[in-house]
Amino acid sequence: MAGRDKSQLLIDGRTILERQIDALEGLVARIRLVGYRGTVPAGLPVSPLADRRPECGPLGGLDAALAAAGTDDVLLLACDLPNVTRPMLAHLIHLRGGADAVVPCTERGYHPLCAVYAQSCREPVERRIEEGSLRMQDLLSELKVRVVTGPEFEPFGEADRLLANVNTLADLDALESLRNH
Repeated sequence: MAGRDKSQLLIDGRTILERQIDALEGLVARIRLVGYRGTVPAGLPVSPLADRRPECGPLGGLDAALAAAGTDDVLLLACDLPNVTRPMLAHLIHLRGGADAVVPCTERGYHPLCAVYAQSCREPVERRIEEGSLRMQDLLSELKVRVVTGPEFEPFGEADRLLANVNTLADLDALESLRNH
């Protein structure tokens, strides 16, 4: 997106950030914007959180979130997912049980940036950052993961739509096309 802040993209007249906050409010204790460099819009119940280890991508964001959460689980949500819903996110949280992580998986693969992570993930995350192994997929290989598949999403809508992200203008156009069907 040529450096644009994807959280500020408008979908149906609202920013992705506003849409996500609506889905998260009342569901989680705190909403933190990890690595957010913009100005937090007034009146939104969020606070920015600096990366503890810059230039470590999403794994660095998870590291900062886990450290800030104390003993709480972390619901990690990438800034470019405009269609997540409160019921779907509540379902992910509910499924954690004894797993280290709850991660959706569709035909497009795993979605580790819309997932729940327990504090038990903290040590493997920190170690992977120290080793320079920053791929989220690689982290999942050493965790006890509760995988959430397409059929489990049916009560909430189509999984590919719920987990659609916006990385390009073509993605944004595709989202608009999905909305019109």
